[in-house]
Amino acid sequence: MKPEELPLIGVTILDLTRVLAGPYCTRLLCDLGARVIKIERRAEGDEMRRNYLQLEPGRGDQSSYFTRVNAGKESVGVDLSRPEGRAIVQDLAKVSDVVVENFMPGVVARLGCDDATLRALKPDIIYCSISGFGQTGPWRERPAFAHIVNAVSGLMHLEQGDEPAPRASNLQAADVLAGTHAAVAILGALTRKARTGQGAHLDVSMLEALVAADSVTYAAVLNGGEEYGNPRPGMIVAPIGDRYLAMQFTGSGELWPRLLAAMGRPELGRDPRFDTSEKRRANWRELRPIVESWLAAFASVEDARKALSDARIPCAPVLRPAEVIAEPHMAARQFFPDVPHPGRGTVRVTASPYHIDGLPVHPRGPAAYRVGEHTRVVLGDLLGYPAARIAELARSGVIDAP
Repeated sequence: MKPEELPLIGVTILDLTRVLAGPYCTRLLCDLGARVIKIERRAEGDEMRRNYLQLEPGRGDQSSYFTRVNAGKESVGVDLSRPEGRAIVQDLAKVSDVVVENFMPGVVARLGCDDATLRALKPDIIYCSISGFGQTGPWRERPAFAHIVNAVSGLMHLEQGDEPAPRASNLQAADVLAGTHAAVAILGALTRKARTGQGAHLDVSMLEALVAADSVTYAAVLNGGEEYGNPRPGMIVAPIGDRYLAMQFTGSGELWPRLLAAMGRPELGRDPRFDTSEKRRANWRELRPIVESWLAAFASVEDARKALSDARIPCAPVLRPAEVIAEPHMAARQFFPDVPHPGRGTVRVTASPYHIDGLPVHPRGPAAYRVGEHTRVVLGDLLGYPAARIAELARSGVIDAP
């Protein structure tokens, strides 16, 4: 796809975010063509620069984490604790279509870049706030990371199942879901603005994004039903040899009879413990070992996968990340593109998870190698600051302008 054909070309986003939820949101929008100006703390930058994996020996600010979620953005290093720094952000807001922030509620007001302040400067601005618990409510000022939100969402409890205690999840679902929902809300607000000229203040909660992702339990409990957590009826992860196979025979009424036919066990369909979906759910701890013992008879995961696939029953081997990266399917989808990196030549990252007109959507450039790498260009070309003023701001420590 030609760069000028991307749908958000011409949209400028002022990005006040860091860590994951906000940067993931703006990375999605950047890949779609928006110009994203990322404000980083002077000298230190986004704290995820110092995360795992450092890409270049001798540097501690080049993590693969930071590179992945900030590819394609322009970095402006600003000291927001100083009035001159806040003035720069306010000037940038005047020429932006969207502002995205993920500070704890109340912080942006102290920094002079809250919705009310920026809306007074640009009434049609679209201002998106991403936070752990939303901008209102008793929990609004609680600190939030994915692990914390997972705990209070109820999902950590649901995932515990038969394990002796709840445990941490490797999936940063609260951040990624909140970032994705924020991107959708921004696109909706841009559409309304094009129609009416009206701006918006969007309030996106990590907690609500995670609760909304639950498939069954909340809809049930809200209406007098029971929790529907682990072990999930009809979902199996079974050992076969030295590997594991995941398979599922719930979610479609056709899957249970297909499994009975594949197993050669039609009598299970007449068993009073299993003859309805509700009974199979209630008696899942009795049904699961029957299915697992049948799977254990296969010589390999691949043999079991082929038999289940032939029976049109969803299944897949449990893969390690390196195996996923090596899969020809992922190569065909071009999901792990390269971006330039001054210290390594190129770095591989994940793509945005959608194609447009049959083509993958990839980062439009690298992540900023240094904090404030684009400060001079942005302040000079976009805001029209004279070179002497930029030099003075750099000399006095208001900006990073390497």
